[in-house]
Amino acid sequence: MIKNYFKIVFRNAKKHPMYVLINLIGLAIGMAVSIVILLYVQFELSYDQYHPDADRIYRVSRAWYNQDGEESLHLGHLAPPFGPLLKSDFPEEVAVSARLFNFNTLIKSEGNAMEEERFFFADPEAFDLFSWKIIEGEAQKALTEADGIILTASTAKRYFGNQSAVGKELRAELAGQEFTFQVRGVMEDMPDNSHFHVDFLASMIPVVQFFGGQEAFMSNYGSNNFSTFVKLAEGVDGKAFEAKIPAMIDRHMSENQAGVPASKGTALKLWPITDVHLHSNLASEIEPNGSIEYVYIYLAVALFILLIACINFMNLSTARSSLRSMEVGLRKVMGADKALLVKQFMGESFVMTFLAMVLAIMLVYLFLPTFSDFTDKPLSLNFISHPQYLLGVFGLMAFVGLISGSYPALFLSGFMPAKVLKGTFKAGKGHENFRSILVTGQFAISVVLIVAVMVVVRQLDFMQNKDLGFQKEDVVVLPNSQQINENYLIIKDRLENHPGIKEVSISSRVPSGRLLDSQGTSAEVNGELTQLNVRIADIHVGHNFLSTYGIPLKAGRDFDFLRASDSTEAFILNETAIRAIGWQNPEEALGKQFLYGDRRGFVTGVMQDFNFESLHQPIVPIVFMISQNRNNLVSIKIDAAQREEVLAFLKEEWAQLRPDYPFEPLFVDEGFNQQYEAEARVKTIFTFFSALAILISILGLLGLVTFATEQRTREIGIRKVMGAETGNILVLLGKDFLKLVGIGFLIAIPVSWFGMSTWLEDFAYRIGINWTVFLWAGLIAGIIAAITVTSQTLKAAWANPVKSIKNE
Repeated sequence: MIKNYFKIVFRNAKKHPMYVLINLIGLAIGMAVSIVILLYVQFELSYDQYHPDADRIYRVSRAWYNQDGEESLHLGHLAPPFGPLLKSDFPEEVAVSARLFNFNTLIKSEGNAMEEERFFFADPEAFDLFSWKIIEGEAQKALTEADGIILTASTAKRYFGNQSAVGKELRAELAGQEFTFQVRGVMEDMPDNSHFHVDFLASMIPVVQFFGGQEAFMSNYGSNNFSTFVKLAEGVDGKAFEAKIPAMIDRHMSENQAGVPASKGTALKLWPITDVHLHSNLASEIEPNGSIEYVYIYLAVALFILLIACINFMNLSTARSSLRSMEVGLRKVMGADKALLVKQFMGESFVMTFLAMVLAIMLVYLFLPTFSDFTDKPLSLNFISHPQYLLGVFGLMAFVGLISGSYPALFLSGFMPAKVLKGTFKAGKGHENFRSILVTGQFAISVVLIVAVMVVVRQLDFMQNKDLGFQKEDVVVLPNSQQINENYLIIKDRLENHPGIKEVSISSRVPSGRLLDSQGTSAEVNGELTQLNVRIADIHVGHNFLSTYGIPLKAGRDFDFLRASDSTEAFILNETAIRAIGWQNPEEALGKQFLYGDRRGFVTGVMQDFNFESLHQPIVPIVFMISQNRNNLVSIKIDAAQREEVLAFLKEEWAQLRPDYPFEPLFVDEGFNQQYEAEARVKTIFTFFSALAILISILGLLGLVTFATEQRTREIGIRKVMGAETGNILVLLGKDFLKLVGIGFLIAIPVSWFGMSTWLEDFAYRIGINWTVFLWAGLIAGIIAAITVTSQTLKAAWANPVKSIKNE
């Protein structure tokens, strides 16, 4: 039976190669795209599933709230006391708690020095919580010693080659101090589908000492730099446990000055570890996470392309029904019932789908490496290591075969043999209408994808070119050091003597970074110093920071180096902070008392609002103040015409100022663009997949138009003999198809508007979707369809009418 299906398919391919090729290519592209996207989605959904107790492991985050209950900040990190308190206060519910503290450090070994970003301090309990496997040496015991450190296998090989790393020493430069660690264990590398990765795990003891000892460490609720995880006891519900945490907060944290319980201003949230990668995008994360929204978007694109390919198959199969009507009539006369005919046509559909799947798998192997590199995911279609992929491929093939073959099978098997053999058979209006609906749906999907591409492109262009309220171009940022900080003014003068360097300043953070630092605030309102329930983010800066970045003042003055009091008492706020405090205008704020943390002073200036963070975030209240010991970064304003010369000069300077550290300059405008990498990736993927969707739609339209012109060859010849012009023939054959494209365009407008409006809601600053987007999308789809229809109808219109009449 199966052999017979293959024979029929190959016989049809020999008789009508173009139609079979169109079906084959369309289905192959649709299934190849689906396989690639499903591999990507499967990988995204697999994050942190490798832990045997993943369903009991939670990452804990911390949120802050204003007096009106609105969330003002949400971090993926906690202060150091919370992890141990969760375990000690709830010993029956919390089986294990562990903290990780990430710190960029310079590692020195055997004359080599490398800056490492995946250096973590960890509690020994981390090995009871996570399923990390030790290859050599010890685990928990290694982290109970002050100098204990564990390396991953790849890191050990990088530093010590094929020698055993256990017992070797590593020197680490941390906050200007040098520590010597002894390698006490080697662990397996963490899998790619983990929401964070470590290369080094060091004992937490040096961190405790840095914070002033255990007592100070356990009373520090302000340093929220610790990734905290808990493993709940079996049977404990995460939501129910989370409801008990506010009482714990109130037990250990004091009320504010107004007598409001601490739990009203801050809260701890539990995140199942398997949800962190796709559902958590907080103000601080260990590593950048993915997004469940983009997973849904990619799945929708795969489904759309697959549907377009299936629609092509259905359309061409039913359109060519007259060519197989005699075959059906004869089979029925010879005794074949409808069920047998359905089985036959479904069998042919599955054979075609199988052949398309073979081609699709070849396309996947050809293009998957490029897609994998582009998405930075280790994707592969390996049937040996992942035999479940075979089930997925057969499932996809069954789905496509069923969807694409069901209607044609039912339609073709329903022919009445008497009418067919008499030559009076007609497909019927209902079937023609259904085919029209399918063509309309095809182009509606194509227009939706075109609109999506245009909106994503425009939003990305808007974000990259929007005036942020300061001069982000030509500012290079380099990391500070203790040596630079102690000799800052001398180094600043030396750098500014270079003709290509306009200005040098220092700060705790720079634009394009996140505003994570804040302290308690009081301000003079109505003549009284009043405690505020408003979060105001702080940036510690050098005196000339505003001029370096071209941040304009709305009122007051900039910091003045000649006024000694500015270093300890002056504050400059942005306009949003002024409104949040309750002052009517910038002028009213000048000279007002301001208490921030333990620093008391006066408002000396109000700067114009500007976008310090990416356009995903709204502008928040900000205060600038002078600081001598919080400045982690050096900002250098350069002359764009001398960019290469300046960078070469800075590289030489940094080799002396920060020996052993790599020279890795970051331009502020590039920092902002890095914030939009996810959108840039979506733009590229959407553009590529939309082009494929349009290609498949055009292939289907090409097949339908070609078949329609073939069926009306004699009619066209007679019309030409009777005097019809080429234009009349074009209108006759093309109007019905172009009308369907137009209807598809009208259907696509509300669908695409709703979808892209929802996507744009993720941005605090976004474009509007105006009518020109839909106009251009309609024109693109219409022009492509018109060219396809015209190319085939012109061939028929220009044919010799005598030959056309003889043809039938």
